Amino acid sequence: MKFAVTYSTPALGMDPQRLVEFAQHAEACGFEGLYVPEHVALYRGASLSGFELPTTLEYADPLDLLMYVAASTQRLLLGTAVLLLPYHHPVTLAKRLATVDVLSKGRMRLLTVGLGSLPGEARAVGVDFATRGRRTDEAIDVLRLLWSGGPDGVSYSGEFFEFEDLTSYPHPLAPLSIHIGGSSRAAARRAGLRGDGYFPGGNLSPAERAAQWDLARETSTRDTLEYTRWASTDLTPEALNSYEQQGVTRLVINPPSLDALTAFAHRFNLT
Repeated sequence: MKFAVTYSTPALGMDPQRLVEFAQHAEACGFEGLYVPEHVALYRGASLSGFELPTTLEYADPLDLLMYVAASTQRLLLGTAVLLLPYHHPVTLAKRLATVDVLSKGRMRLLTVGLGSLPGEARAVGVDFATRGRRTDEAIDVLRLLWSGGPDGVSYSGEFFEFEDLTSYPHPLAPLSIHIGGSSRAAARRAGLRGDGYFPGGNLSPAERAAQWDLARETSTRDTLEYTRWASTDLTPEALNSYEQQGVTRLVINPPSLDALTAFAHRFNLT
């Protein structure tokens, strides 16, 4: 089992010293990587799971934040949970992700993308909320195409994106895995058809969670499909065994303090 942490700027704040201290401590404790969330913009009435989001929540740009983390750590892998892919143009995003990967010496390895669930956020960036699934599928294809293209360029013609003989350098140091985040069967199917892994949300019943993971595996043509889940900082060895039996390959915790990070690492002998 692999273990990672998340750093949420709305909860933990934007103080750069605190961010660096958190990331360096997570690395010293033996955690594999650090995830950050994304919201491009908020507005009055925006809500998630029935909870209205305060408009003043500080959501940092995830890739800029991860580049800052990379500069102050040595081996910590960099991740998003989730990057809202339909709100980014894949041609510019391919460049940004590859740049982070090269400058971090190959650590942009935990990229998880999702569709977003706030209609007003989609409108703000000029995206039809109803098309964000199809747009995401195309964006994944475009990212991989650009990263694999040679000096003569690559071409693409789809519903949302089109270009001819395009090159995008630098390439990532190794092909970037793209994990799919979400809490729906459509997300699970997308993980199987286009993803390298599935990272479902936390508000699912055990039966629905199992059904989605089965769907992801059944639709996948890959030899391996990673399965990432959220876990409590109070995780017990018995609960860990249950996750392993479900096929989970990575657990991500949201620690309230550095002491909680330390206690978790000691409990599972991460260092």
